[in-house]
Amino acid sequence: MEKKNEKQPSLLKQLFVFAGSYKYLSILSVIFAGISALIALVPFYYIWRIMQEVLRVKLDFSQAEGISSYGWHAVGFALLGMLLYIVALMCSHISAFHVQASMRTIMMEHIMTLHLGYIETEGSGKIRKIVTDSSAATETYLAHNLPDKAVSAVTPVGLLIMMFLFDWRLGLICLIPAALGFVFMSTMMGKDMEKSMKEYQNSLEVMSSEAVEYVRGIPVVKTFGQSVFSFKRFKAAIDDYEKWTIDYTKRMMKPMIGFTTAVNSTFAFIIVAAYLLGGKEITTDFGLNLFFYIIITPILTTTLMKLAYAGEAQLQVKDALMRMGQLMEKEPLPETANGQVPKDSSITLDNVVFAYEGASKNAIDHISLKVKPGQHIAFVGPSGGGKTTLASLVARFWDVKEGSVKIGGVNVKDITSSELMNQISYVFQDSKLLKMSILDNVRISKPEASEAEVLKALKDAQCMDIIEKFPDGIHTMIGAKGLYVSGGEAQRLSIARSFLKNAPVLILDEATAFADPDNEQKVQAAFDNLSKDKTVIMIAHRLSTITNADCIYVLKDGKIAESGRHDQLLQNQGVYAHMWEEYNKSVNWKVGSAL
Repeated sequence: MEKKNEKQPSLLKQLFVFAGSYKYLSILSVIFAGISALIALVPFYYIWRIMQEVLRVKLDFSQAEGISSYGWHAVGFALLGMLLYIVALMCSHISAFHVQASMRTIMMEHIMTLHLGYIETEGSGKIRKIVTDSSAATETYLAHNLPDKAVSAVTPVGLLIMMFLFDWRLGLICLIPAALGFVFMSTMMGKDMEKSMKEYQNSLEVMSSEAVEYVRGIPVVKTFGQSVFSFKRFKAAIDDYEKWTIDYTKRMMKPMIGFTTAVNSTFAFIIVAAYLLGGKEITTDFGLNLFFYIIITPILTTTLMKLAYAGEAQLQVKDALMRMGQLMEKEPLPETANGQVPKDSSITLDNVVFAYEGASKNAIDHISLKVKPGQHIAFVGPSGGGKTTLASLVARFWDVKEGSVKIGGVNVKDITSSELMNQISYVFQDSKLLKMSILDNVRISKPEASEAEVLKALKDAQCMDIIEKFPDGIHTMIGAKGLYVSGGEAQRLSIARSFLKNAPVLILDEATAFADPDNEQKVQAAFDNLSKDKTVIMIAHRLSTITNADCIYVLKDGKIAESGRHDQLLQNQGVYAHMWEEYNKSVNWKVGSAL
């Protein structure tokens, strides 16, 4: 239930949580910006005095007094106002940069404590947008919009005083377009605008996440000659964003036209005022005041425009804080206070149940199995059967809902995250290389490793042909100057990480999926070397890679449909035998064979 009546802290209070002592710089920026706004109005008074003096001497400047002095006063106050505003921006930017850096640091530290499964489910595109774009929105607000809001709040007060000091009738008429502008602006704000901003950011999040997934899948698209329409979710995200944007633009069009017309119609009202109040003959004093309003009313227009954009920026920051808050509310992976160390590399799953958040049925439904130290097992089965999910539970990407997962006789919940990662090497289907040298990419798994140890790991992983083709060898920067490696080569470099880490438990998640035949042979040879004396869990669609497994578990609908060695399962004539038959048909299929 939403706590609608619960009073929320103000926007600035929420931001100042991240600011620390730097919040005083933000406060100073508001003060300096407000003072600069008032000082910026003073030159207009001296301009009015200059015009008054010119009219008094009737262009006989030999009789003029103080024009030069008034001019220098105007320039001096203008420069002082600019200087104070620059100081205000310096204070606001320093504070804003600190808040943004603090937000990103806190969020990244929190993300590092979350279940790895959550990161995979949410998508890196969505999380990246929250960390970078949402924090950037707060930086823009504190650095620019906050001083502008101070200026926008103080300037009308100063203008009101000046307008009524000179000619209250003209001042009142000049405020009519401002009042109309506020009426139109109010129709574009409020709860409806907050809802629209949330919908806008949601659509951007979805589109960003789907774009990342689409880019990652480009090799598959090119391989099979498909278009963007093969990625239905990405196309749907673009269509939804387009529909929302067009509907929102149409909804805001009339109020925005009204607002823009109103705030820019001040001169029209001044002309009407001059006709109504001046009569047939305009006096010198009335004409002087009229000139004053002509030169000062554009400030009112500019102030109102700034106020409108500041209001929109405030809504963006509210939405950004809400999204960051939702991320920070995600429960971190519970860490045990007294971590235990597994006695060996055995794996035991006892009546394990797991369901994804919001799912109507269990992804893993009461599965129990035991894997002895050094044993090689495989998970196979139809797509969506639970293979990757079950392997992820062993690595504690998620916590089970019921039952337990044990490594070396110790519940994974009783093993610290760092120790659990020391026990397990996970080779993903789509391995990622960072934009750094090959040496540093491999060394991620063991930061303290020497260059000689990294070279040995690369040799064991069948990577020397990759190293030898680059002039800089292991010091070659991946991603620099358009330098990249193929999917199969990236997979072998990823395997080198596992060689260097040398963890007793190895999980291979369809690790040869994107490898070409030449790379597949080398990857398979690397796996054979890597798997020696280790407990191995293989997830495979290419059944030929798991025929020598000690035990094959066939998963279907989150349950173990059958298990046993390859030959035993073929004799059972069950799900595995059917999969094996279909697999061999696909391997032996040739173009034209069906003709």
